[in-house]
Amino acid sequence: MAFEPKMGLTQGLRQSLVITPQLKQAIKILQLAQVDLAQMLAEEAEQNPTLEVLDAGEDEVETEADGPTPDERMQELADPTAEDPVPSSADEGAAEITPESSTLGDVNWEEYLSDWAANSAQGSMSAGAGSDWDEDRRPSVENTLSRASTLADHLTWQLRMGEFTPEEREIGDILVGNADDNGYLRITVEDAAFEAGADVATVERVLARMQDFEPAGVLARDLRECLLVQLRQRGEGEGVAAAIVRDHLPLLEARRFDRLARELGVDDEEVSRATALVASLEPKPGRDFASQDVRYVVPDVFVEKMDGEWVVLLNDDGMPRLRVSNAYRRMLSDEEGSSEAKTYIREKLSAAQWLIRSIQKRQSTLFKVTSSIVGFQREFLEHGVKALRPLRLQDVADDIDMHESTVSRATANKWVHTPQGTLELKYFFTSSIRSSDGDDHSAESVKEQIRGIIESEDPRKPFSDQHIAQMLAASNVEIARRTVAKYRENMGILPSSKRRQVA
Repeated sequence: MAFEPKMGLTQGLRQSLVITPQLKQAIKILQLAQVDLAQMLAEEAEQNPTLEVLDAGEDEVETEADGPTPDERMQELADPTAEDPVPSSADEGAAEITPESSTLGDVNWEEYLSDWAANSAQGSMSAGAGSDWDEDRRPSVENTLSRASTLADHLTWQLRMGEFTPEEREIGDILVGNADDNGYLRITVEDAAFEAGADVATVERVLARMQDFEPAGVLARDLRECLLVQLRQRGEGEGVAAAIVRDHLPLLEARRFDRLARELGVDDEEVSRATALVASLEPKPGRDFASQDVRYVVPDVFVEKMDGEWVVLLNDDGMPRLRVSNAYRRMLSDEEGSSEAKTYIREKLSAAQWLIRSIQKRQSTLFKVTSSIVGFQREFLEHGVKALRPLRLQDVADDIDMHESTVSRATANKWVHTPQGTLELKYFFTSSIRSSDGDDHSAESVKEQIRGIIESEDPRKPFSDQHIAQMLAASNVEIARRTVAKYRENMGILPSSKRRQVA
């Protein structure tokens, strides 16, 4: 008998986890830093008319005023003929304006606005420097934005101020346009000559003159030329330092000072002076002109010691305070309102209430997590990095009876200001290093010990990674040589072969 597939419908029950849009929003709010959250709340207040942004000193719970309600005020604005039950003193003696006597409807607004804009522009131009209007309304210098000068702008300005012919300036523009952010020339002289339609000798001459521009060493073709140009400008173009850069740069990088002294025929003191001079040069002349985005950190939490106890304070500065408008609540009970409008208002009210509850839940969770971290890391707050304890997300989750993922989201992108500095909340969660005495050490405290050992070493005989591991073992810290090397590289410290210095 052949198998015949059939289609049909069946009913069944099953459980599944569904993330609703409201839950997604709550998770997003929990992960946001304070600056991002403040921006999000401002956008939500603009999009949701049922949300009100409170001013300073205004209560979060809206109270009923003695005057007309917002609905009544809207009705009055919609009906100009309605009588004002409580006339103000400003209205006494004023001429009554009725819709019949008003001539505003006869005004051509487009023509009026275009004429007003033209007259305003002409008036501001004719005001003159001595006009009070011009002085009072001119923005201050501090409030005027300007673009930072780039390396190309600085080189072009020097090129225009120098005594160059039009042909040489054209070559100079090509050279400036092919300089990278570090100030190095990334085009060959032959290609520049071909692009400018000039001979190679002319390009070489222009390049030699432009290499005397500021910053020193700019438009060099490699590191050796960059350092030689700076030495020449310092009057050291023929000294021992120039010989080291010109012929023995690999030996200098390898810190082979004894061999440098033999090959140059000088003593160790002369090599020491020359290497110190080379170390004072700038290997990246365009560094100061590199455009870097400045990142400002606003702490989400403050941890301070008050009366001998550590206190956790949430930072609410810059956070808009929101409340749900009672005017829209009353609209729902209005029998004359349309069903579509009530449905829209009901949805917006529900979204506003959920948003406010999500913010309150975020603040509560952040406070609990930070308080738990403070409880685990009291020694760090008192004594610094050397007392930082190993800590896991699960430890905090068990302490405050929350899920580990909730703790992870609550600490993401958050900063805390402590007496030891402004740190990320993730900073307090570090892996543990085994100790022979049974008391484990955090990775950050071990890094601090490595830094201290390197700072106390003899520059002529720096410690190797293996020797540092042995010194840590003597302090009951069991760590491998490769782990020491990894921590040293993370801290930006060179290996022992490149830390060696001349006596």
